[in-house]
Amino acid sequence: MSAHLQWMVVRNCSSFLIKRHKQTYGTEPNNLKALNSFHYNGLIHYKTVGVESAADGKGVVVVMKRRSGQRKLDTSYVRTTINKNTGATQQHPAHDPKEQVLPGFAHGCHPQSQRHPAHPEANDGEEEAARPTKSA
Repeated sequence: MSAHLQWMVVRNCSSFLIKRHKQTYGTEPNNLKALNSFHYNGLIHYKTVGVESAADGKGVVVVMKRRSGQRKLDTSYVRTTINKNTGATQQHPAHDPKEQVLPGFAHGCHPQSQRHPAHPEANDGEEEAARPTKSA
């Protein structure tokens, strides 16, 4: 069933709806903004990402919906706990966001310290080649 058809069914009659102060909120899993809208709904899309607190109170748990096994609810979600060693957790191949969720999500998921080296000598002395100018 398409996401738009599911949204038409779920948008006004869901057990996750909270209507207060002339606003409608959604408390379903993987709804990061808690808004009742098509874009943020965590039930109807086949690729979703959610963030929860860890059970022991240390760190966070990133919940991603798998591409396969959507009908089997017990195995349709992948949970990854991120605590102290976030770099090793994010770079583990089983939890690669490029493979699991959205292609655009993978660009911003690594800490800034891993994206840009702090010291220029981290490139082992290799200089980047200057881009040639475009001549007419």
